[in-house]
This record gives sequence, C-alpha cells and structure tokens, in this order.
Amino acid sequence: MNAANQIDINKPTMNPHLSMTTSRSRLLRLLAGSLLLGSIAMPANAGNLISSTDYLEYELPKKVQAKCVERDNCPEIDIKYLKTNHGWINDIANARINNLVVNSKPTESAPIKTNVNQTMVKAAIDDFASSQFIDMPEGSSWAYSLMVTPEYLGHVSDFELFEINTYVFTGGAHGMPYSEYLIFDLGTKKQITLEDMLQSGKESRFKALAYDAYKTWVKTVDDDVSSYEKNWPFTLSDNVTLTDKGIDIRYQHYAIGPYAYGMPVLSIPYSKLDGVIKPHFIPK
Repeated sequence: MNAANQIDINKPTMNPHLSMTTSRSRLLRLLAGSLLLGSIAMPANAGNLISSTDYLEYELPKKVQAKCVERDNCPEIDIKYLKTNHGWINDIANARINNLVVNSKPTESAPIKTNVNQTMVKAAIDDFASSQFIDMPEGSSWAYSLMVTPEYLGHVSDFELFEINTYVFTGGAHGMPYSEYLIFDLGTKKQITLEDMLQSGKESRFKALAYDAYKTWVKTVDDDVSSYEKNWPFTLSDNVTLTDKGIDIRYQHYAIGPYAYGMPVLSIPYSKLDGVIKPHFIPK
C-alpha cells in the first residue's frame, strides 16, 4: 500500500480558548496558539488525491464553560473532518463522521444509515458536554472526551483508503476507542464495501478464510484455541480494507476478545482470495 504522512491543516475556532479544552493551562496554550493564525502544512498526497483534515468549529455552551473553567475539567471535544480534492469522498466520509458523533453506539458497518445535519451534530455535542456535570460525582476532576479523526491510509490500485478513529471517555477505568475503514473507488466514484468485493456465491468461502485468520490470531494470545473460542466466538466483520498484501478485517473492542486485546486485525493474503474476490480488487 502506498501511504503518505498525514499532516493536518488546523483552523482556529471562533473562540478557541473556550471550545476544545480540558484545563486552564490548555486554555492559555490555545489562546496563545490562535495568535499565530493557525498552522498550515503540506497535506498527504498519493496519486492524484490530496488529503488533510479540518477541525470542527465548536464552542462549549456557556453554562458548561462556566462550570468547567472553574473546576479545571472542561470536556475535550476534538472533531476533525476530511478535506481532500475529491468532493464526493469528503461528502461520504464527513457524513459518516457526523453520524458517529451523533450516535454514541457505532455499528460494525461502514455504510451510512442515518442522515445527520450540523444542527444535530451541535446538539449531540452540547448534550455530551453537559452530561459530564450530571453523570460525574460532585468535585470529580475527570473530564469527558469525544474525539473523531479521519486518517488517510494510502491507496491500492485505484482504491483510496481511509480510516475513521473515534474515542469516547465518560468516566470509568478507560475510554472506548472505535475504528472503521472506508474504501473509495476513484473510477466509479463510489464507496466500496465487502459485499462489492466478493464474487457471487463466495461469502461462505470468505468467512471460512476469515475464520482461519481468527484461529491464527488467537494463537498469539492464547495457547488453547478451542477454549478461547468458547468465551470469544468468531464472528465475521465487514469492516475491511485493502492492503498491498491482502484484505485486513478490523474488529472493535470486545468483538472477539477482551478489552486488553485491543482492536484485532485479521489478515487474508491475496494468494488465498483468488476466485473469492473480484479480480480487479487484486493488485497486478
């Protein structure tokens, strides 16, 4: 996979010292940074695609600002949108980002199921930030976090590859990361799913290959595959991407393993996918 370094184009928000914060010290750093009029750098570039990110302009509700500045625990809101030279890619990816912001329990599937506008996004973030002072114990120093960031992974043939990473923290022992892949076909100008890649009637064969990859992965974390599988049985995720070696399948926390095992990735090489996926998805 041909990948390039991702460099953000960060725009200062309307009131940066009151928007994406966790502490007074960060307030001061953001205020000082705004005097530099933001930072600009060359974006990621592969083929004819140029990719960068842009911060969502968002300001905490005034009641939340007053409480969190006083208590030194402002919610951290860090939402970025994709900005490429292909408007249709931006539309699909950013609609999904909005969907993830509004829906607190994302699904395993990449396709967008709900249309979300910016009014709904702002209302969802306002509710998230305000809920910190309802849910957290009085005097708690914890701060809620909501982060959504797209990342350019590179390209395979004419397919441009992205990943959207999300992190939500609302107290407890740890936050909840979430990650999903997006594949775009520059030729057809469409988002590609696992279903699009599979040849007709080959779903069961692909699932069998994924199951073999699952057993290979299990051996890296447990000596007894059969015992492990009783507690964490295999399921097929459609959260997939292309690589220079094959197809990677990403799983969320708790899907096929405990939280400590992270978000497992199962890999199936192209040598095993011949006759299973359509020929133009296998690099020549």
